[in-house]
Amino acid sequence: MYEVKDGKVSRKGQTCPRCGDGVFMAAHKDRVSCGKCGYTEYKK
Repeated sequence: MYEVKDGKVSRKGQTCPRCGDGVFMAAHKDRVSCGKCGYTEYKK
């Protein structure tokens, strides 16, 4: 979920727009969803 490069940490996963930073969304085959609030975006 994180990558350290040249001493800096960057987030790799998509964060939830409702919950904000620190809450990542789970990547599924046809969607991404938040485990905390249930927000879901379907892939096209």
